[in-house]
Amino acid sequence: MKASRRDFLQRIAKMGEAALAAPLLQRVAVKFAPAAESAQESQPNRSPTMIVRPKGIDARAYLKSVLYTREEVEQWIIGRTSVLEKYDGEIGWIPHAGFARNGIDGCTCEYSYDPSGARRMTGFADRECRINTYGDSFTHCDQVSNFESWQERLASHLCEPVRNFGVSGNTLYQAYTRMKREEMRTPAKYLLFNLHGGGLWGSESPWASLGLPRSEVMNADWREPSSRTLRSFGGRRPTVPYVTVNPATGDFVEHPNICPTADSLYNLCDFDWVYEHFKNEDQLKVILARENIKRRTPEASYDEITALAQSRGIHVRIASPEDLSDALSEISKQAAIFMNQRTIEKIEEYAAVHGKRVFYLISHSVEDLTAALRTEAPFDQRLVDFLAARKLTYVDDLDLHRADFARSRLSPQDYLRPLYIGHYTPFGNFFQAFAIKDNLIQFLDPRPIAYSE
Repeated sequence: MKASRRDFLQRIAKMGEAALAAPLLQRVAVKFAPAAESAQESQPNRSPTMIVRPKGIDARAYLKSVLYTREEVEQWIIGRTSVLEKYDGEIGWIPHAGFARNGIDGCTCEYSYDPSGARRMTGFADRECRINTYGDSFTHCDQVSNFESWQERLASHLCEPVRNFGVSGNTLYQAYTRMKREEMRTPAKYLLFNLHGGGLWGSESPWASLGLPRSEVMNADWREPSSRTLRSFGGRRPTVPYVTVNPATGDFVEHPNICPTADSLYNLCDFDWVYEHFKNEDQLKVILARENIKRRTPEASYDEITALAQSRGIHVRIASPEDLSDALSEISKQAAIFMNQRTIEKIEEYAAVHGKRVFYLISHSVEDLTAALRTEAPFDQRLVDFLAARKLTYVDDLDLHRADFARSRLSPQDYLRPLYIGHYTPFGNFFQAFAIKDNLIQFLDPRPIAYSE
């Protein structure tokens, strides 16, 4: 009966009586169609196959929430940020001397630096240094004082200095950029790069904190920031040297810092400038999609992220918030792994040209280590396989911690508690130094004084 009635109305429409049949046909279709189709067809002037996406976060509104104030720019330029860092036009930022109450048992840590810009050397600093270390906060040794870093523990034991050019928050590409600069000014024969075991140690964004808007603005429907918000905004970092990549095509394009001078850093206060420079960034698309998930409007990003994924060889069908989240993770993961692998190749090319040798140290967050010690899952296997396939010299902290943990009767959490307070504790840095000692001694030629014949 239902089918014959629909057929009758369709025949009337074909005979040219559309004015009479169309409204009736529409009501019948709405009544007997599935609920999802009915919701689409009931909307006037819309194709029955059109999917109407809800309106998500507006790019212009989001970018307004990440603007700097002139006061904040001035704080970065003179080095008065709450994170003890200072703007650097080539690298993005570098550490700045000071004290911070962020150490073990709530103690205050001292951070000071040599004229070279490296963290202050205390062990055998009067001797020639042949080891320069580069990387992020696990290289810089956040949350311990100068003498408590793993570099200083090594130096004291080997009877020769180890220089520390680590910068908290740096990507591997930033560390590579700093290495090229510092090796022209304070060279060393041996370069030690500290890698992040999870592989996700990279960003395609020209602005390090593009994904960190003012939280109070986010929770207030994008209103203008208040003075109270501005005072809590000092830790967001400025623009950086970066790369754009596409693992599917092999693209690896290097870009210098888009704010290379102190004066240009004030561009981050100018909305029109920020919008023109970031509106088409793939990283912004990813950021907005993650914010749409938080705001429960994920459908607004389905089409854009599907297109972005497909352009990178990731063929997905996004039909739920979970699909969207998985696609975003895969896009970021593949880009970061490819970016880091290509950066390692750039490091090796540089070392070959300049007669240097490179040693890689793979460090891990306490969260990754806890999971690995519990499940024995090789979460850093892709990085390890990459280094091994190229016969590069490396030490993986995961292997060392597993061997040490095997001698313990503690749970993973209890085993790691004395070693970590976010970063390594003084005890953790001591463990780090002696975990890599034997491999490093074999790597150096001639051997250090403590192990020379």
